[in-house]
Amino acid sequence: MTFKKGLIIAFLTISFFSLAACNHETSMKTNDSKVHGNHSKSKNNKYDLLAKEKNKEINLEPIELTTYSEKVGASLSNPTNKLFAVNKEFTISGKVAKQDLLKESYAWIKVSSLDLIDSSSDQEYYLPIKEGKFTSKVHFYNGAGKYSVKVMLPATDRNNYYYDLASFEVINVNPEKQRDITYTPFAQDAELSLKDLTSGSFSGKELFTVHGTIANNPSNKNIMIEVKKDMKQWKHEIPIKDGEFLYNVPLFYGRGIHQINILVPDQKRENYYQYGTTIFIDNQSERTMEPIEYYKTYEERGIQLSNPQFGGDSTELTYDIKGQINPSAQLAKDTTHIYIKTKKGNDEALDVIPVKDFTFNGSVYLRFGPGTYEVSVNVPEITKENSNYFRYFSVASFKVNNTATEDNRDLLPSRGIQSNDPKIMNLAKKITDTIKNDRDKAIAIYDYTAKNISYDVNKFKNNAFEWDDSALKTLELKTGVCQDYAYLAGALLRASHIPARVITGKAGTGLFKENHAWIEAKVNGKWITMDPTWGSGYVQNDKYIAKFTNKYFDPNKKEFAKTHIRDKVEY
Repeated sequence: MTFKKGLIIAFLTISFFSLAACNHETSMKTNDSKVHGNHSKSKNNKYDLLAKEKNKEINLEPIELTTYSEKVGASLSNPTNKLFAVNKEFTISGKVAKQDLLKESYAWIKVSSLDLIDSSSDQEYYLPIKEGKFTSKVHFYNGAGKYSVKVMLPATDRNNYYYDLASFEVINVNPEKQRDITYTPFAQDAELSLKDLTSGSFSGKELFTVHGTIANNPSNKNIMIEVKKDMKQWKHEIPIKDGEFLYNVPLFYGRGIHQINILVPDQKRENYYQYGTTIFIDNQSERTMEPIEYYKTYEERGIQLSNPQFGGDSTELTYDIKGQINPSAQLAKDTTHIYIKTKKGNDEALDVIPVKDFTFNGSVYLRFGPGTYEVSVNVPEITKENSNYFRYFSVASFKVNNTATEDNRDLLPSRGIQSNDPKIMNLAKKITDTIKNDRDKAIAIYDYTAKNISYDVNKFKNNAFEWDDSALKTLELKTGVCQDYAYLAGALLRASHIPARVITGKAGTGLFKENHAWIEAKVNGKWITMDPTWGSGYVQNDKYIAKFTNKYFDPNKKEFAKTHIRDKVEY
C-alpha cells in the first residue's frame, strides 16, 4: 500500500468483490444489435429454445428454503426450482413478512460459476428489502455454464451477519459474458452512482476514468480508489466536490485484468472506508506504470495532483507539475507556492511553482542529464517567524525518466536564476555585447552586479528572506543579500552562455563565519570563483558601505579559502 496514512478500512464480516473474466462480447453488443437487429433476435430465440430444451431434460424439483425462512416469514416467488436453465438472465424475487426483526435492510445474493473455480470471481448483489419485498435481475459473468446461487437474509440478533435462505443452481446456455454493476449496502446508503458505465467488466487501455456521484455524504470529503492485480495493489483518496468525483485511474500493472475497487466513507467513523463497488478492466496495454507514493500531508494540506497521475513516465528535459489545493484545507490560503525536488544519484535541485487561486501549474528541468529521477512534491512550512532557511514537507513522490542526452545543469534556468527571462537576456546582451571572450564577459557581469546592487543589512539582520527571492527581484529592488547577488550574477552569466553555479558555505574574516553564497563560472574550460557581494563593499556598524573591488573576481584560491568555506552547489 503506497498511501502512507493512518487510514483504516472497515470490512463487513461477509466477503465482497473479486477477479472476473473480461467482457469482450458486452462491449460489442450495442453496435451488433443496431446493424444486425434481426440476427440478434434470431440468436436470442435460439438460446430461448435451447434453454427450454435443457429444462425438459432436467428433473425440475422445487426449491427448498432453510428453517430461517420460518423465523422471519421469508419466501421466494422466483425462482421456484433447485436446478433450471435460462438464456443469459433470470429474476430473483422474494418476501420477508417480519422485516422489522432484521438487523439490516438488504438481501445478499451470491452467484458463483461452477466452471470457473475461483472464489474471487463471484458476483454479489445486495437487494434493498422495501416493504418486505426484494427483487433483481441476475446475469452471468462467465457466460455459458453452470452457476450456484445462494440467497441470504440479515440476522435478527446481530449486525452485519447473514443466514442462508436458499441455494440453487442455474445453467446459462448463452455464451455472452455480462457482469452487472452492483453496489454494497454502504454504497447504496451513500447513494453512490457511477456514470457512463453499463457493465462491471470491459476492456481498457492504460487509464480508466472513474466518474460518479455520492448524494448522501455528510463529510463530503473523499472516496478511496483501490487498484489490484495479482499480489499488487495501490490505494489513493480522491476528493468529492459538490457530491461528484472524477479521476483517471492508471492501470499500473500491464496487460491483464485489473480490479478497481471504489470505497465510500464510513458515515459513522472518521477516516474509515467501506467497499462500495468493483469494476474489472482487461488492460490491453503492455505498459507498466509506477504508483505515486502519497504521504499524510497530501490530504492534510488538501493537495490534488492532476499531473502526474502515475510514476515511471518518460519526458525530454522538462516535466509538468499541475494540481489544485482544496480551499477549505489546512493552511490552504497561506500556501503561496510548492517546492519540487528533483534528484538523480547524488545530484539534486529544488524548484518553486507559484500557487494562484489555489491552483499550481508549472514545469521543472530534469537538469542532470539522461536517466531516472526521483521527484517529490512539497508544501512549505507556514510560519510567522522570519528565517534564513525554508522547511517543507513532502506530499507525494514518483519517478520520471529523462530522455534528453545532454547535461546542461549549469546553463539551464533554475530556482531564483531566470536566465531565460527577456529582462535578464536583454541586460546580459547590453553588458557583454561588445565583449568577445568569456572571461571579459564574466568580469563585466561581476562588475555590474557588484556596482549596481547594494547590500540589504535589514534583510540580513531580520532574516527577511522570501520564497520568491530571485535575480529578477534583485534587479527590480537593486538591493539584496549574498544569495541575491549570486542569483543575479548567475542569471546574467547563463544568459551569456557561460556555465555558472551557486555555491553555498560559510564566510567571514574572523573565527566566526556566517552563511554565505557566491558564484563559480566556467571560463575557457576552467571553473573560476567570483563573489560579487564582497566585491561590492562591506558592512560597518550595521551600515552598508559601497566600495567596489575586483579582488573577489577569480581570487587566489589559498587566500579565498581563508575567508570562505565551500560547502556545496545549489540548484
